[in-house]
Amino acid sequence: MIQNYDPLHQPILSTIVAAFPIVLLLVMIASGRIKTHWAALIALAATFLVAVFMYGMPLAMAVKGTILGLVGGFFPIGWIIVNVLFLYRMTVDKGHFAVFQHSMGSVTSDRRMQLLLIAFCFGAFFEGAAGFGTPVAVSAAMLMGLGFSPLAAAAMSLLADTATVAFGALGAPIQGLSAATGFDPFVLGQAIGRQSSVFSMIIPFYMIWMFCGFKKMWEVWPAILVAALAFTIPQFLISNYSNPYIVDVAAGGSSLAALVLFLRV
Repeated sequence: MIQNYDPLHQPILSTIVAAFPIVLLLVMIASGRIKTHWAALIALAATFLVAVFMYGMPLAMAVKGTILGLVGGFFPIGWIIVNVLFLYRMTVDKGHFAVFQHSMGSVTSDRRMQLLLIAFCFGAFFEGAAGFGTPVAVSAAMLMGLGFSPLAAAAMSLLADTATVAFGALGAPIQGLSAATGFDPFVLGQAIGRQSSVFSMIIPFYMIWMFCGFKKMWEVWPAILVAALAFTIPQFLISNYSNPYIVDVAAGGSSLAALVLFLRV
């Protein structure tokens, strides 16, 4: 009876059913009672069952899709994360991370500018080079080292990453979307770049507003505007006229350099 049920004919119910494994994963992780790797495996099993019994996906195809998803999760996504975390731990153990953290923090003692410099500018550069959550982890660690509370550091790093995540890990999301839809990555990059440019201008202002209030945000609006423009303009130009792979690396580096120069000069 369940196998003959097709929720695709009811869009709202179909959306709920499709979202169930994702919601289940997030709830398990948020609860803190289940280790992340077990939560991921349970969510994977839930996805498999939903695909087979709710959407009628052939069993052989579901098994192949599950295996392909596992392999895709480990390579290249897992491989990128492992290497980035290895590099991060190595710099921490050698003391280089503390030096870099101090140099970033010494640019300005203003907490608002430190947040903009590390969470938005440096986080954007790191998102383009690595992606998959590592920019948030590294940016939050740097901010906590400068005295930010863990909650504020994590929340602001996550918020800042929303403007850059579409082009993360050298365009990995776009490559995945291209493989799933058949659209050219360049065309997808153009469309995403035009939409993201709007949010890239808003997110830096909104992030500082959320951190310290509108009045405190408005006191430093020129610096926020410099960082936003120095990121948004390269993001738009590269995604529309060059390629979707180095957008965050170039735009993040440009924003970082522009904000440092602005604060210095």
